[in-house]
Amino acid sequence: MQRENYNSNKQKGLYAMNSTIIIIIGCMVISAFFSASEMSFSSLNKVRIKSMAEQGNSKAKLVLNMLDKYDDLLSTILVGNNVVNILCSSMATVLFIALLGEAKGPGAATIAVTIIVLIFGEISPKSIAKESPEKFAMLTAPILNVMVKLFVPVNFLFGLWKKLLSKLIKSGGEQAVTEAELLTYIDEVEQGGTIDAQEGSLIRSAIGFTDLEVQDIFTPRMEIVSISTEMTNEEIETVFLESGYSRLPVHDGDVDHINGILYQKDFYRLVMHGKKKVEDVAWPVILASKHKKIGDLLKELQQAKQHIAIAIDEFGSTVGLVTMEDILEEIVGDIWDEYETANEDIQTLEDGSYQVAGTCNVEELFEFLGRKKEFDFITVNGWLMDVLGKVPAAGDSVQVEGLNVTVTRSNGRRAESVHIEIAGE
Repeated sequence: MQRENYNSNKQKGLYAMNSTIIIIIGCMVISAFFSASEMSFSSLNKVRIKSMAEQGNSKAKLVLNMLDKYDDLLSTILVGNNVVNILCSSMATVLFIALLGEAKGPGAATIAVTIIVLIFGEISPKSIAKESPEKFAMLTAPILNVMVKLFVPVNFLFGLWKKLLSKLIKSGGEQAVTEAELLTYIDEVEQGGTIDAQEGSLIRSAIGFTDLEVQDIFTPRMEIVSISTEMTNEEIETVFLESGYSRLPVHDGDVDHINGILYQKDFYRLVMHGKKKVEDVAWPVILASKHKKIGDLLKELQQAKQHIAIAIDEFGSTVGLVTMEDILEEIVGDIWDEYETANEDIQTLEDGSYQVAGTCNVEELFEFLGRKKEFDFITVNGWLMDVLGKVPAAGDSVQVEGLNVTVTRSNGRRAESVHIEIAGE
């Protein structure tokens, strides 16, 4: 009789032990589910999910809806995960006490549960979910959606607690993504292979586009090719032929009094044969402050159906000319037609030095040389005028900013070309 009772108790003990082990395994599976869900929803690409939802993916739509109530979702995941981890710890303690006794059981259970939870309940599932977060989020969304509804009372209480905390601890509010952060994201996406270098460059140009002013891109006053209302038709025709431009500014006296833009086709069709005067067929000129943003100027040119604007300073004097092509080139790069010859402002010579045009943007030059620096001047010529304290002349040389700079060509009014080499190289 005693033997039968012993066997019966032994079977009950084994049954209880097996049941405990099954519960622990079940807790680990559920813990892994919650951990992977948390990782997938926190690291998924919302834009990608939104795109899939717009294409009719019902699970993607569900994920998108759940993201709109992320606080409730996160509360459900954290509460569920903590409950199963505590239950796992409790059952493991019971199991190890039965195996090792009350003295050693709790300590052994703590060590075992910590290792098991870290490996199988946290690290492994989160690593797997991070590899394809969108896919895993859509897989777990239906189950989590049901659990969120079941946990409504709990989430309500946590919502009240969160409001209380927000009143006690003042938040700085949501911070918008800065331009620098956005550029960093683009670098990461480009390195990941999602976009190529050309696409990345195009996006960066579009982002920096809004910061540029008219003075950053205009053709300087001294390089403006224009015609006067006092010129003969033959002289105007010569300017069109020699310049190769299809549109020319028209001034009355000097370039400070530009009052129109003459189109080549209008000149040959209406002016050349004496039908009308130049001032009668010239299009109205658009004047823009040299500090105007080029994005705003582009809109103005589009609305006016014009291609050229004249940049003026605070005194109303002409300081430069901007075309729609100049503006667009800031986004897409240089645009050359079949009659133009590429003219690079910075040319790398065989010995590693550089030949630079005097009209080259000085900040772009330093960026090309791997140096970030801001100047109060736009061109290399303006920078050299400040450094030398005079109009640069051919042969002038100076060492500045770690560079040996020599003026190789000047027209007496400005440096047209300079030679630059890194000091010490």
